[in-house]
Amino acid sequence: MKDKVSIIIPFYRNLKYLSQTIKSVQNQTYKNYEIILIYDDEDKSDLKVIKNKFKNLKKLIIIENKKNLGAAKSRNIGISKSKGKYIAFLDADDYWKKDKLHKQISFMKRNSLDLSYSSYEIISGNFKSKHDIKKTYTYDELLQKCDIGLSTVIMKSKLSNISAFPPLKTQEDYALWLKFVRKGVKFMGINTSLVYWRDTPESLSKNVIQKLKDSFKVYYELENKNFLESMFRVFVLSKNKLKKLYRLKN
Repeated sequence: MKDKVSIIIPFYRNLKYLSQTIKSVQNQTYKNYEIILIYDDEDKSDLKVIKNKFKNLKKLIIIENKKNLGAAKSRNIGISKSKGKYIAFLDADDYWKKDKLHKQISFMKRNSLDLSYSSYEIISGNFKSKHDIKKTYTYDELLQKCDIGLSTVIMKSKLSNISAFPPLKTQEDYALWLKFVRKGVKFMGINTSLVYWRDTPESLSKNVIQKLKDSFKVYYELENKNFLESMFRVFVLSKNKLKKLYRLKN
């Protein structure tokens, strides 16, 4: 029997896209999975809709946070409740191609990997643009930019013993990848687009000031860089992000 995959989906007011997100999981050619949706909103109106809409989906587990904790803490809660050998991350406004799990887990097994990621397609309004990735990243390369999309990542559940997502509002995934690289986790990317990443006006990643603050925390507090180097790293990261946005728009 194929190894189980636990799919972690934090939810906070993304009802518009959730059906497509979950449908993309149901359509997977790889069938041994569980969906752990962490409802991270004190307002329970969307929860009633979700429970009614997916009441017949036996593979769906819904965890209700008593208050809004943010995506990082919600993912950590989902991981703690997971039963799979593998953990896959999926944001509630993104969705997968149908062979995502099969291709990526086969790739991980062939290469004895602890973590893998893929290239993805960015949806911005009516435009789509493929975002390519490198097969591997050194620590120094990853310090300059984060090309690893969260909704593309699958990791072995044992990695949760190394570290959890840090309590940041943004950049929490970037911080975790950096730590994994430092700890010698074996990871590799597959340059095949397996995910659609939705660039929405409501996205928290649009909060530029918050991203700058969290980027500084990643370098200064979590990676133990000095103040000047941390400021320089934030500048480089921001510059590379602007280059990526320019390519998307052009």
